[in-house]
Amino acid sequence: MTANDNGRTKNENLGAAKKAKFDEFYTQYLDIEKEMNAYLDFDKEVFRDKTILLPCDDPEWSNFTKYFAQNFERLGLRKLISTSYAPDSKPKELNLQLTLFETQSPKFDKSKARANGKIFTLTRDTTGDKKINVEDLEWEYLKGDGDFRSAEVSKLRDEADIIITNPPFSLFREFLEWIISADKKLVIIGNMNAITYKETFRLIKDNKLWVGATGFNEGMYFRVPDNFMYAPTYKFERERDGVKVNRVPGVCWYTSLDHGRRHEPLGLMTEQDNIKFSKHKEVKGKGYQKYDNYDAIEVPFTDAIPADYSGTMGVPISFLSKYNPDQFDIVGMCENEDLYELKTRKYTSAECKAAYLAKFKKPGTYDLNASGVLVTDGQYEKVYQRILVRHKGAA
Repeated sequence: MTANDNGRTKNENLGAAKKAKFDEFYTQYLDIEKEMNAYLDFDKEVFRDKTILLPCDDPEWSNFTKYFAQNFERLGLRKLISTSYAPDSKPKELNLQLTLFETQSPKFDKSKARANGKIFTLTRDTTGDKKINVEDLEWEYLKGDGDFRSAEVSKLRDEADIIITNPPFSLFREFLEWIISADKKLVIIGNMNAITYKETFRLIKDNKLWVGATGFNEGMYFRVPDNFMYAPTYKFERERDGVKVNRVPGVCWYTSLDHGRRHEPLGLMTEQDNIKFSKHKEVKGKGYQKYDNYDAIEVPFTDAIPADYSGTMGVPISFLSKYNPDQFDIVGMCENEDLYELKTRKYTSAECKAAYLAKFKKPGTYDLNASGVLVTDGQYEKVYQRILVRHKGAA
């Protein structure tokens, strides 16, 4: 499977949202519950006696806050902390209004309501009903606007054991580094393409970060502002439980909490059986091509990985939703900088220009060094982003 000159397809709905700076979609409660249940199924004590921080949140609207507050006792939490950005620090297009919860509270301060973020904490029964739940949340204004990079919120990060949230996608790299630098556990949502960021992939390769339990292909629905504009091609649900939503494919959870799906072995056929019986026309009757610039074969589909191949294989990034660290080793990625010193060939500028002219019949530059390259009928063909893997124990 080869890539077009852009190297990947566009996610029109997410792209439209980012263009409008609506990159703070609200995660649905059922998606949060489903993902957290996967960690609990693997280790029922995973959250016990832990302090959880939910930064980049909107506690009055957030389903993250609702889920952990409602399940505070069942999960055995020690403390829940949730922070939000100040309304004035968000895009004006969101048209955020103050909630009745805030304006009718004795703590309401008109001078801080739009310029300051808020912090919600849950540690004890404040209502006297002998339960600790969402009704016991206590809140106050932050000194600043709630930016996670502030000293104020960073201090809360240092107090926490686990960071859980749906951060702004446009700040994903910086947010991930903010967590990792403090050596905290995490469960966060991001675009699937964030896997290809060198900062993210290094953590995945070193087994410090992995994909959550929710599969790439399921897509996720997010609550969006009432004035959100759908892409013309959008064909999915627009409302759930009376709330306006947008389905975003190619979104996944990133985590350092273990879950059972991560240890399920991937059932595979041998190389010869794939050639004979594969459902993919790219493999059936043809076999596997070797890259021109890596000592590895091209495997265009995860279910087409040959069970008996002992060398290096280039697989789609969606492989990570099936990745079992007991079955495979990740050795690197096809990328421009040769960070993992796996390239066997680097193309000259002249070769890149000649390849572009041959493929597109017009002048330009085909960045052959950015990916794995196949040679088909004498013509260079870039493939989509590939992760380089080996079977565990392969020489």
